[in-house]
This record gives sequence, structure tokens and C-alpha cells, in this order.
Amino acid sequence: MTTTDTQGTDTQGTDARATDGQAGHAPDPHSHAGPHSYSAQKEAHLKRLRRIEGQIRGLQRMVDEDTYCIDVLTQVSASTKALQSFALSLLEEHLRHCVAAAAEEGGVELEAKVAEATAAIGRLLRS
Repeated sequence: MTTTDTQGTDTQGTDARATDGQAGHAPDPHSHAGPHSYSAQKEAHLKRLRRIEGQIRGLQRMVDEDTYCIDVLTQVSASTKALQSFALSLLEEHLRHCVAAAAEEGGVELEAKVAEATAAIGRLLRS
């Protein structure tokens, strides 16, 4: 049986929330269809995320094996840094491609992309 946490992610790590168009859920305004700025690096990104996933599984093992708390915290820090580094890489690609393309168009599209990037940066700073 798969359980779902409060973020809508099941214990297998997949998104268990309802998809667009299902009752009770509005479509995600940020789910722009089509290839994204990270598409060219997709395999490298997936490899990096799998490595981070391995770090998280290692944390689970450490807790299961009653590893010394400071050692667990050290690994938490390493995992957090890895995710932050991934996020910054993705943000850079977004700025170089999506925001740059919007800058060529100007107007409302540029304003929307800048606001979107600013909000993403704010979320990263608060995490």
C-alpha cells in the first residue's frame, strides 16, 4: 500500500496528487507545456537527482541504524547543499533561456517571467 504525505508525494516518491482536470484541483498555471530550459540537460539533471535520492536513502539508513546524531546532521547538510546546488543550476538555466526569450518579446511576457523568477529566488532564500 502506498501512503501519501502532506505534500502529495507518495512513499515511493511519485506525485500522488490529482492531475489537472480532476475534481477539486485547478490546473497549475506554472505547468507550461513543452520543452523547458533544462530539457537539453535532462539526463544530467536526472542523474544528479538520483544521486541526491541516494543521499536521502542513506539518511534513512543512518537513522534506522541509530547513527550518532551529529553524523546524521552532517549528511543532512550535505544533502541540503546538493539540492540547493541543483536548484541554482536550474534557476540559472531558466534565466538564460526562458527569461532571456521573454526579454526579446518584452512587455507582459517579460514582466511575468521576471516576477516568476523573483518568486522562485525568494522561495530558495527562505528554504
